[in-house]
Amino acid sequence: MVYREMQKALRAYGEVLRLVRRLPQDTRPYYAKYARENFVNYREVDPEDATALNELLNRTYIHSLWVLNKYAVDESAASKLKEICSA
Repeated sequence: MVYREMQKALRAYGEVLRLVRRLPQDTRPYYAKYARENFVNYREVDPEDATALNELLNRTYIHSLWVLNKYAVDESAASKLKEICSA
């Protein structure tokens, strides 16, 4: 179970980085660094605490939508992230 949850978090991180590539070029380094820092900061979340992990993944998805909307990127670009975060 722990391995599966860790894989889910890593898939979400990878998808966030793919979404960063859709942002304007001059903003990409900032958001890539921001994403990495956030995933590193939350690495101590107990992978066996499904509630905490689901809240974190939900926050990841919602914040990603906010950033995409800020730069007028279609929300549908985050459909794979939504799938990962809600599974």
